[in-house]
Amino acid sequence: MRAVVYEAFGGEPRVREVADPAVPVDGAVIRVEATGLCRSDWHGWMGHDPDITAFPHVPGHELAGVVEAVGRDVTGPRPGDRVTVPFICACGRCRECASGNQQVCERQTQPGFTHWGSFAERVAVGHADVNLIRLPGGMDFPTAAGLGCRFATAFRAVVAQGRIGAGEWLAVHGCGGVGLSAVMIGVAAGARVVAVDVSPAALELAAGLGAAELVQIAPYAPGEPDGIGGRQGRDEPGEHGGPRDAAAWVREVTGGGAHVSLDALGSPGTCAASVGSLRRRGRHVQVGLLPGETVLPMGRVIAHELEILGSHGMAAHAYPPMLDMIAAGTLRPGLLVTRTIGLDDAPAALTGLGGPAAAPGITVIVP
Repeated sequence: MRAVVYEAFGGEPRVREVADPAVPVDGAVIRVEATGLCRSDWHGWMGHDPDITAFPHVPGHELAGVVEAVGRDVTGPRPGDRVTVPFICACGRCRECASGNQQVCERQTQPGFTHWGSFAERVAVGHADVNLIRLPGGMDFPTAAGLGCRFATAFRAVVAQGRIGAGEWLAVHGCGGVGLSAVMIGVAAGARVVAVDVSPAALELAAGLGAAELVQIAPYAPGEPDGIGGRQGRDEPGEHGGPRDAAAWVREVTGGGAHVSLDALGSPGTCAASVGSLRRRGRHVQVGLLPGETVLPMGRVIAHELEILGSHGMAAHAYPPMLDMIAAGTLRPGLLVTRTIGLDDAPAALTGLGGPAAAPGITVIVP
């Protein structure tokens, strides 16, 4: 099969012929019809993820396709099924899986990280009975490819971890695929959403999805953990005579701070700004990966009794309510897919995710 392969962290990815995946005894081989290009793939390529330990490596963890073959121990999925998978593939047998928390499975696997992923014509997935999710008949593959990581992750982050309520303020820091998904989901839940990003194009997409307020900031610079930047269209001085930081703008436009704030990007600046955006007893949800150590304003966390929560994907069994909202038209994740590319274009698109010119919305690879 053809696949995107790299031989070292930061090494040049190339499309080349590799061996087809073997069928796991408890798993399935899926013919990839679409796979999302995600910033997590870039983190993996850069060496930020400890699960990648062997080379050559094939990235890709958001996928949708058709089951080609199943192992002898699989009882549910059959060849020909149209499916997607969560990016956290669970074992189904550990203590966390038994409690329903497959998203933090003790023996989890992740396509594109623990083993070869979906930037390929085929991919193997283990524990198929636990992890394969049948697609609704009317859902196309590019839309489904964005569910397994970004959209499902945002859904759980906003609804389950953030516990957003109708009429509450939700601040979303970083309007890439996860952030724009969170905007859409927050609006559908009845929240008033503040979208924060450096990109006017990303904020325009957020506005189209129903964001009530837009905060455009300057890019975060080393040594500026508060994310200094001005609000879109305004440039008044802050308390110390300089441009106000992102957190101050969010607190102003929300009348005291957000009830829930998400760091959907993953940087020291966005994390600190998200925590600083909250009103008293607010809830910060960390979704974006944070390479290295990050210092949080713990004095503020204590004084305002803030909650600090992580959110790590969503278990396959939790997909039905989200899929029901998509089927009803309440959520329209297909609107977030702004670009489709072929496998030959994937290497350049992957390496470009670390720069400022990354395309807004979700890019999907069609092998």
